[in-house]
Amino acid sequence: MLIIGSNVGFNKKNQLLGSLKEALSYNANTFMFYTGAPQNTARSEINEELTLEAIKLMKEKAIDYSKIIVHAPYIINICNEEKFNFSVNFLTEELNRCNKLGIKYLVLHPGSHVGLGKEKGINNIIKGLNIVFNNVKEKNNVIILLETMAGKGTEIGSTLEDIKNIIDGVNDKNHLGVCLDTCHLSDAGYDIVNFDLFLEQFDKLIGIDKIGCIHVNDSKNVAASHKDRHENIGFGHIGFQTLLNIIYHKRLENIPKILETPYVEKEFAPYKYEIEMIKNKKFDQNLLEKIKKQI
Repeated sequence: MLIIGSNVGFNKKNQLLGSLKEALSYNANTFMFYTGAPQNTARSEINEELTLEAIKLMKEKAIDYSKIIVHAPYIINICNEEKFNFSVNFLTEELNRCNKLGIKYLVLHPGSHVGLGKEKGINNIIKGLNIVFNNVKEKNNVIILLETMAGKGTEIGSTLEDIKNIIDGVNDKNHLGVCLDTCHLSDAGYDIVNFDLFLEQFDKLIGIDKIGCIHVNDSKNVAASHKDRHENIGFGHIGFQTLLNIIYHKRLENIPKILETPYVEKEFAPYKYEIEMIKNKKFDQNLLEKIKKQI
């Protein structure tokens, strides 16, 4: 079964119910959201009534709640010593919010070492994650998914070895997994055209069972550019067929695929149309022009 959706909003008024309704408007059967603005600490109290109403509607629409994803805010950087305590505390809060919402997966950017060096940065991530998991202990049902990164600047996580080293150092490995991002993998230099070979490499190093989510994005840049600029499905350097092969790969069948592609003209979400194109398995080179006409 294809499990596909996109990033959606989460606002104070409608919360999870609003996120779900936006996803349904795209004909999606999963979705990802931030529990507040990704660039700041402003967070509203979780409304349990809205959460229960959303869960009820998901059951009616045959949406698997365990496949819904939350993304941690960008301002968390447990790699950086200057922001370490803040990041640990805020990540703990995000984990608690996910637990209150009943969300299973929280995607996290490993962080940037900002000149400390990769080894020190990875050690900080390990230390931070161990503290976070210790903070929540038995009451935690959330798995943190480390996202594969493009390698922009001093980012950690642009190699599978980075991810493996973090997982190896964290005590609570049962609550740690991986989120693959197709744009980031390509920009980092991985050959995802030959995706079977990549998966074999991943399986040997980390284990396919650790993959909890896939961000499906085309890339505005050629492979190994280390720039991290997403493009709409089929309109970038990765290409529609390569992305389709990943989306429908048999070994990844039960893993949610999330679109984070750019809004058309920076204002119109393309997800309904991209999801339809993916379901039809046929690339429409006029898709963006068709969307522009509706704006």
